[in-house]
Amino acid sequence: MTPKTHTIDAKGKKLGRIASQIAHLLMEKDSPYFEKHRKAGAQVTVVNASKLSLTDKKQTGKTYANFTGHVGGLSFETMRELAARRGFRDVLFRAVRRMIPKNKLRPAILKRLIISE
Repeated sequence: MTPKTHTIDAKGKKLGRIASQIAHLLMEKDSPYFEKHRKAGAQVTVVNASKLSLTDKKQTGKTYANFTGHVGGLSFETMRELAARRGFRDVLFRAVRRMIPKNKLRPAILKRLIISE
């Protein structure tokens, strides 16, 4: 069976809606051959990630935490700061990453996600 390729235009779409759609396609839950213990073969390409529809409240209210492992090493940054530093590609990638099951298949599934600004 040949792997499927999906292209999604993110222009004007909400972050959570498009992230759940991407996660659904990456895991191939729409396939009749879906098995959750098997690596899916679908590839998803997202274009216009910088043109997502994000409200000001979402950009300033959503925070991402980072812990270095040392005492007092917990730091936070807002979505707006992350987008300025790394681009909207990373914002969308983090949203999709958190919707994929946390098991050893997750890195292999996320390798097939291509996001362009």
